[in-house]
Amino acid sequence: MDKHFFGTTDTGKVRDNNEDAFIAEKIAGTALIMGCVIDGVGGYSGGEIASAIARKSILQHLNLPNADLPALMREAIIAADQQIMNEKQLVKEHEKMACVLTLVVADPERNLFHYAHVGDTRLYLLRDQSLVKITKDQSFVGFMEDSGRLSEEQAMKHPKRNEINKALGFGANIKGQSDYIETGQSPFLPGDVLLICSDGLSDMVNREQITSVMTINASLQEKALKLTEMANANGGLDNITVVLIENDRKSALHKPEKPKTRLTRKPAASQVPEKEAVQPAITGNNHPANHDKGKKGTITLLVVICLALLGANAYLLWRNRSNERKALSSQRLSQIKPPRNPQEKKLQDTLNRMTGKILVLTDSLFQSPILITEPLRFRGDTVYLIAEKGITLKRDTSFNEVPIEVLPSNQHLQLENLTFEDFPTAIASQNNAVILKNVRFVNCPNAMEIVYHFPQGRYVSGKLPKSTFKTDSLPVTVTP
Repeated sequence: MDKHFFGTTDTGKVRDNNEDAFIAEKIAGTALIMGCVIDGVGGYSGGEIASAIARKSILQHLNLPNADLPALMREAIIAADQQIMNEKQLVKEHEKMACVLTLVVADPERNLFHYAHVGDTRLYLLRDQSLVKITKDQSFVGFMEDSGRLSEEQAMKHPKRNEINKALGFGANIKGQSDYIETGQSPFLPGDVLLICSDGLSDMVNREQITSVMTINASLQEKALKLTEMANANGGLDNITVVLIENDRKSALHKPEKPKTRLTRKPAASQVPEKEAVQPAITGNNHPANHDKGKKGTITLLVVICLALLGANAYLLWRNRSNERKALSSQRLSQIKPPRNPQEKKLQDTLNRMTGKILVLTDSLFQSPILITEPLRFRGDTVYLIAEKGITLKRDTSFNEVPIEVLPSNQHLQLENLTFEDFPTAIASQNNAVILKNVRFVNCPNAMEIVYHFPQGRYVSGKLPKSTFKTDSLPVTVTP
C-alpha cells in the first residue's frame, strides 16, 4: 500500500454480496496514479460481472498509457461498455446487468488530474479544508440536486435516488455520443486530496460529515475506513467503496526573504594605495603649468564629445516621437486597450486550456474581484463554470462591452456562484441553453440579452417560451 493513495470496499449492512469494484494503484513505469470506483447493477451475479469487466478493461488500456490520457480513458470505458453488451447477449441471466463508474488519472508531477464519469458514482476534490463535488450525478434526482431544486438531505432520502439515466450496458451506443461520458481535467495542487466513492457512501453520509473526516490529521487509510464506518453507522443500505488520492508534493512557492542590508566595507590594507614616500622633482614636463594646459585641452575635448552625443540623442528622440505620432494618428483611440490584468489573463488562459466540461474556480487560484477588460470566450459545446466560494467579475472603467458572449457553438453554459458588477449588459446569448445558479447582478441594467436567429426570407411559426428564475425565494419571469 502506498501512503498517498488507498482504496477500500465494504458490503454494507443490508446486501449479501458486493457488486462494487475499485482500482487504486500507480500506472507502471510512470508517476501517474489511477483511481476508479465501479458500482455494478443487476443482482447477485450480473452486477459483479459488469464491474469486473469494466475494471479489467480499464487496467488493460491504462497500464500502457500514451500521450493522450483523456482519449485513452474514453477508449477504456467504451471498450468496457461493448464487452458488457456482448456478455448480456451470451448469458440470459445477465441481461439486466450494467455498471456506473468514475475514473481518475492523477499526475502529481504536473499538478493535474483527468477524470471520466458515467452514472452516479462521485468525484470530490478537497482543497484548503473545502470539499467540492466535481462530477454530475447522471440521474433525475442528481439533476434536481445539482440545479438547486432539491437540497442534499432531500436528495439523499428521495425514493428515486437510485434511478440512473446513464450506465455502461444500457445499449446507448456510447461511441457515437460525444457527451455520454462526462470528462474533464482540473489542477491537482500540493495538499489536494481526491475522493472517489460509490453512492453507498454519498447516500449515507452528507458532504459536511465527509469533510469533517477528510480534514482530520490521519492517514488516507484511516480516513477511508472512517468514512466506511460512518456509512455503515447511518444504515449501510448499499455497498460502500472509497478511493483516496493525495498530492503529497511540496509547493514550489517560497516565502520571500528580506533583502540583506548592504554594509560598506573598508578596503583591506593591502588594497589601499600607499602615499609616495618621495615627491618627484618639479622640473620639465612635471611642472604644474604644463599639467594645467593638458587638463584644459582634455576638458575641452570632453565637452565637444558630450555636446555631439547630446545632439545625436536629441535627434533620435525627435525621430522616434515623430514615428510614434504617425503610428498613433493612424489608429482609432478606441482600439487602444490596456493589457489584461494577471487574474483576468489567468482566467482566460484556464478557459482556453480546459478539455472537459467543468471548470472550478478556487480561492487559492483566483482572487475576487476579477477586473474584466475584454470579453471572456468559452470553447466547447458544454461548459460548467463554478466558483467554489463565489467570485465577482467587475467591469474595468475602460471596458464597455459584454463580459460573457455565449457563441452559437456553445450549446449549454452553466454559471454558478458568480457576481457581475457594473456591466451595462452582463451576458449575451444566441439560441443557447444558459443555466444560472446563485448568480447575482449588481448595477447591471440589462443583466442578460438573448438574441434569436431565424431563417431569412421564410415564415416562422411558434412561441418563444418564458424563462422563470428565482431570486432568493421570489420567482421572476422573463419573456424573451
